[in-house]
Amino acid sequence: MTPADLAELLRATAAEVLTERGFDPQVLPQTLTVERPRSPEHGDYATNIALQVAKKLGAQPRELAGWLAAALTSAEGIDSADVAGPGFLNIRLDAAAQGAIVSRVLSAGTTYGSGQAMAGTKVNLEFVSANPTGPLHIGGTRWAAVGDALGRILSAQGALVTREYYFNDAGAQIDRFVRSLLAAASGEPTPEDGYAGEYIGDIAAQVLTVQPDALSLPPEQQHEVFRSIGIDLMFAEIKRTLHDFGTDFDVFFHEKSLFDSGAVDKAVSQLKESGNLYESEGAWWLRSTDFGDDKDRVVVKSNGESAYIAGDIAYFQDKRARGFDLCIYMLGADHHGYIGRLKAAAAAFGDDPDTVEVLIGQMVNLVRDGAPVKMSKRAGTVITLEDLVEAVGVDAARYSLIRSSVDSNIDLDLDLLTKQTNDNPVYYVQYAHARLSALARSAAELRISWEAADMSLLSHEREGALIRTLGEYPRVLTSASELREPHRVARYLEELAGTYHRFYDSCRVLPQGDEAPAPLHSSRLALCAATRQVLASGLGLLGVSAPERM
Repeated sequence: MTPADLAELLRATAAEVLTERGFDPQVLPQTLTVERPRSPEHGDYATNIALQVAKKLGAQPRELAGWLAAALTSAEGIDSADVAGPGFLNIRLDAAAQGAIVSRVLSAGTTYGSGQAMAGTKVNLEFVSANPTGPLHIGGTRWAAVGDALGRILSAQGALVTREYYFNDAGAQIDRFVRSLLAAASGEPTPEDGYAGEYIGDIAAQVLTVQPDALSLPPEQQHEVFRSIGIDLMFAEIKRTLHDFGTDFDVFFHEKSLFDSGAVDKAVSQLKESGNLYESEGAWWLRSTDFGDDKDRVVVKSNGESAYIAGDIAYFQDKRARGFDLCIYMLGADHHGYIGRLKAAAAAFGDDPDTVEVLIGQMVNLVRDGAPVKMSKRAGTVITLEDLVEAVGVDAARYSLIRSSVDSNIDLDLDLLTKQTNDNPVYYVQYAHARLSALARSAAELRISWEAADMSLLSHEREGALIRTLGEYPRVLTSASELREPHRVARYLEELAGTYHRFYDSCRVLPQGDEAPAPLHSSRLALCAATRQVLASGLGLLGVSAPERM
């Protein structure tokens, strides 16, 4: 019996109890909260349903909890139900009901934990979207890990996810990049506002390899050659590093195409016609404060040039025209203003602002030997994706970037992430899977199977704790999807790994010596198989491998 099953049973029982006593069962909430108590002494699960509805009924919470406890005790699968405190209800399942979770995990296979909460919803998930002016820095690397994991989690809830990279190939930063390449190719110093780092010289040399006469061309043609070839080379490297990191995209959308196609001009004209753009001091402003933004935003500057938001507005329109129901933007720490402006832009077009979601990621700091790592040899001024992967590997890099809420700054200890100890969270989880894999190999050699195991034999306290943790997996995935928080999956896996390690230390799974296999061995082996499956599933959603040997 999973927590969801228990919640359904509890609601049905509560409705019967209230009806029998002359109360209206409509006071019951649609979803009842069933949680695992912090202390095992308080039962397997607890609920505050009596406290929630007693006042509406004019009843005492403890009295109502008592009625529910009496009714639940006679229900199938319930071992006991006791009233605690001001009206909490502590519930214990019998071994068979609890063991049924193991059977459910094994029968569902890789689909266990998945749901249909977002079935059919078309989601445009835009993340990374770094300018093609240098290697991916550590902030973009965080989004590469988190965004990819979020896409997998949303898909596991039935969403139709398109992973999109917004390719910023227009604007002042591109011009700075091109001037930096030209300076490097000509043997001149880096422009004052240009980009430094070994990669600039490398790309400049590659441009000359592709077009040896580039420096002999007129200035405008030189600029265009270094722009087109240089950007292609830089972006090809970005794609390669992302792919090697386990992050791939369905769409690479070019910002420049919005201007070339006239989409920006069309969006601006539409807003002018609707009256949501107004002219002031020679510039055109979006009435974004009318739609909840903290200030109006310039869309067309007084010199006639489009402001950056003009491209964003046209880009949102393009996403909606492509049929996306939800547009999620994953942006850096310096983009808080985009939340209000993007939602205001949607509203200005008469669209639902809730079709826009903006997630803001905070900074990542690397630490080695107790001191901050501040500079990449290759990039010159920032730490890159490749720097992190070279230091700790893809799995540790992805896991460590995902396991914390994006709302918080994180310090990654490079020394810790390379250690094969329980202090290293990714090692801790992967080792649990490897340990379970070794156990499965040993069981195969002993010809012990869990196929016909009796789950009601799993009555040990450590077995129960592990089973209940497995039962939480669907709820964890639902929460991670609804809240857009992949770190919940990582933290759950750490809890599951810890609960398994404690179980393994207390409960012998396989016979030793000349001991003959017993039914309990098969039952515990089934529990281990279910645990291994959920660990692999969770790691897969994070884009982290589940090794069978370590």
